[in-house]
Amino acid sequence: MRAATANEMREIDRIAIDDYGIPGAVLMENAGVAVVRQLETIMEPLSERKFCIFAGKGNNGGDGYVIARHIANQGGKVKVFLLGEKEAVSGDARINLDIIERMGIDIIEINNDRVWDKVKVAATFADCLVDALLGTGFRGELSGDMAQLIDIINAAGKLVIAVDIPSGVDADTGRICGNAVRATHTVTFGLPKPGIFLYPGAEYAGELAVADIGIPTAIVAGQNIKQNIIMADTIRTILPRRSPAAHKGMAGRLAVVAGSRGLSGAAAMTAEGALRAGAGLITLAAPASLQDVLAVKLTEVMTRPLAETLAGAISQEAVREIISLASANDVMAIGPGLGRHEETAAAVRAVIVAAECPLVIDADALDALAGYTDSLSDCAALPVLTPHPGEMARLTGLSIQAVNADRVNVARQAAGEWGSIVVLKGARTVVAFPDGEVYINTSGNAGMATGGTGDALTGIIAGLIAQGLSSHDAAVAGVYIHGLAGDVAAAAGMVGMAATDLIKAVPAALYGIKGY
Repeated sequence: MRAATANEMREIDRIAIDDYGIPGAVLMENAGVAVVRQLETIMEPLSERKFCIFAGKGNNGGDGYVIARHIANQGGKVKVFLLGEKEAVSGDARINLDIIERMGIDIIEINNDRVWDKVKVAATFADCLVDALLGTGFRGELSGDMAQLIDIINAAGKLVIAVDIPSGVDADTGRICGNAVRATHTVTFGLPKPGIFLYPGAEYAGELAVADIGIPTAIVAGQNIKQNIIMADTIRTILPRRSPAAHKGMAGRLAVVAGSRGLSGAAAMTAEGALRAGAGLITLAAPASLQDVLAVKLTEVMTRPLAETLAGAISQEAVREIISLASANDVMAIGPGLGRHEETAAAVRAVIVAAECPLVIDADALDALAGYTDSLSDCAALPVLTPHPGEMARLTGLSIQAVNADRVNVARQAAGEWGSIVVLKGARTVVAFPDGEVYINTSGNAGMATGGTGDALTGIIAGLIAQGLSSHDAAVAGVYIHGLAGDVAAAAGMVGMAATDLIKAVPAALYGIKGY
């Protein structure tokens, strides 16, 4: 499923109106009717129910006037609160405002201090509040009467329906400056907006419905929309069916280069993540002193001892052997638990530019690339980088706050500059490609906020590449499977969930998607 930015959706609307001749009032009518239909599924019948429509002066408010008309026609009791004055409403919105005024629907202008008591009382006794204040064009921070009104909506504790997007949420980034409407349901039009899926906006959107408002499909198909939402159906078409006659050699060969003294767990979880994702033969290469403990941890994984430093981390002397290991495998995952010793970092950089197989680069290998991202252009195959926001901040020179404030564009720009696939981890992981294409993941939960889940993701993505998926498809499928496994594990309890619980749930997640 594709997601349109505010500018892209505005252009789609313009083409529908100007080039196809669909009146804007028709699109507004269809949008309002779509919200009413959603209301019918939530709280039917609408008759005798009390509704407060909070409307702005623009087209979002116009949608609200259409909603008010149809609710009233079904016997619902409607009050419309207009933030501002009627004279400020124009265009298609004005047409619909005039209609409901002729119908005798109660319209209260919020234009003086005496009105606020009426607003609070109406919100208190309403069955449902409709947010038709601001549309997708909103940017900045709410203040004044708008902020006060949203505080009243949120404090009422009622069913809240947001029209297109909760007011106060940035449609492109999900960013909230100050406050926003906390909707229980959002009905968005045409295509969903990225900000509805990205936190913190996702937390304000509630249950999402995408409504068709009559925009010709050819218009959408003709736009170069590069934001995608990862859903189960997407992954179902990506994952291959394993032959009944398959053997371990057919399921791919994978090398994991990971671990150092005190960080053997990261190496083990990466290898086991790949194993649970279905990779056939896995070799874990780690400092020689870790061999005994890793052999105990991982019965099904082969181990390879590497030359190490006095600190128990991989040394420069191991580079040649790692490069040889890469040539013998279909993919290599490198980074988890390697440590941040300078000699190890130099070894990692040497491996990255010399390895001939696809690479999945994570954790300490990403830190080794800080200041050296130009070397990624020398990779034999398109590498997959899996930074969390802190690692992304170090790689880009941005603050963590700046990374999280615009996750899609930060990941997209980095992927283009580095010529790499960038998997920006976090709530709603973003997968970005050098051509600007972006995928936003929808699976996962807060129980995954624990050490080791990122290592598991690295293994899962590498395990999928080993089985023949392109790096593109493996990154997209890997983040969804990873999140879905977290959802499966969370069924036994979210708080206290461990990364190993997620790893063990990967086969169940795969079964849930493909049925085998």
